[in-house]
Amino acid sequence: MGMSDTVRPVKRGMIRGRESRNQNLNTKLTETEFRAVEQASTADGKTTGEWLRDLALRRLGSGANDIEIVALSEVVGVRLLLVNVLRSLATRQKLSPEAYDKLLDDIGGTKYELATKLVAERRR
Repeated sequence: MGMSDTVRPVKRGMIRGRESRNQNLNTKLTETEFRAVEQASTADGKTTGEWLRDLALRRLGSGANDIEIVALSEVVGVRLLLVNVLRSLATRQKLSPEAYDKLLDDIGGTKYELATKLVAERRR
């Protein structure tokens, strides 16, 4: 070990620099609700537990209500669309219909997350 290398003592209950997750939170869902949660988590590439934890923690971190987040996510989406389309125009690049559709899909997939982060940062 060099002089700049330091050994950090591992704190009890810590995993890779974060507090260990050892608390459970349970709820009951209808079969229809469960399927909807499964589909949403699968679409995000997460397990249902990871997806629900992320959703709950985002909500706690943002302190915003659903209407604020939805409205802001639409504004963020429009801004992303404008920036990307105007960049293509300014650089005289053609934006094919396929590229435009992909852009819309990408924006649709990220605008809510970006809006949630913006609200969370505002609350700090």
